[in-house]
Amino acid sequence: MKLNKLINCVIGYKKEKKRLGRGIGSGTGKTCGKGHKGQKARSGNKLKRGFEGGQLPLKRTIPKMGFVSRKYGGSEEVRFCDLSRLQRKLIDIDALKTAKLIKKNTKSVKLIKSGKVKNKKVDIINIRGLTVTNGVRKIIEKFGGKIEIK
Repeated sequence: MKLNKLINCVIGYKKEKKRLGRGIGSGTGKTCGKGHKGQKARSGNKLKRGFEGGQLPLKRTIPKMGFVSRKYGGSEEVRFCDLSRLQRKLIDIDALKTAKLIKKNTKSVKLIKSGKVKNKKVDIINIRGLTVTNGVRKIIEKFGGKIEIK
């Protein structure tokens, strides 16, 4: 016995092809296992996958998930507390992309005042090309930072 011959020894390894239309005793004679009449019994039947004979298919009855709006114009919001991850003085879109705070295809970013800043002493932050809310604007100007809008 060799390893390349071993698989042929397993019972049920090779299944014989079902011979259709070979008489009553075969179990698949006359109608060949297709039953009587109906669309599936006819020759050349081609039904689409998931077709249920005119009934509303399961694919259409189940609620859909994962909606992506076509209105998405490539804008995102970033929380001000997340800027503590960045070790930079100048913050722009490129800096946020490298820190993976926003997606690569994002075109505009808005800073929102949300969450608590971990380090109580906020360094001087200069922001370029981002829109900010009034709360964030007050915090940045309080600590002597600048906001430049394109």
